[in-house]
Amino acid sequence: MPKVSSNEVRLRIHERIRKRLTGSPARPRLAVFRSNKHIYAQIIDDSKGTTLLAASSLDGSAKKDLKNGSNVAAAKAVGTLVAERAKAQGIDAVLFDRGGYLYHGRVKALAEAAREAGLKF
Repeated sequence: MPKVSSNEVRLRIHERIRKRLTGSPARPRLAVFRSNKHIYAQIIDDSKGTTLLAASSLDGSAKKDLKNGSNVAAAKAVGTLVAERAKAQGIDAVLFDRGGYLYHGRVKALAEAAREAGLKF
């Protein structure tokens, strides 16, 4: 039996999640991607196939306060940043797409920070 990488398993889980989640103009999808060095979040309208806004630990406003882009503090900063940008565009409710990752650690910190900043999901 061939070995399956953990990323292939994550992608299969993500496909399963995406069957149920579809962002709309009224309630777009907040998608999270996490790499070894950074964390990324984007709000997507799937009906048009466009990204409405994005934030990451590479952004200048989030990066200046962070020493490392791959920890819980960075995820909290990205969560608040994406929520602030969403509120500025008039988006107050989203669907959370964890991207096949466990709802734990950095992904959980990003979600909770976005909720605390006023985003509803």
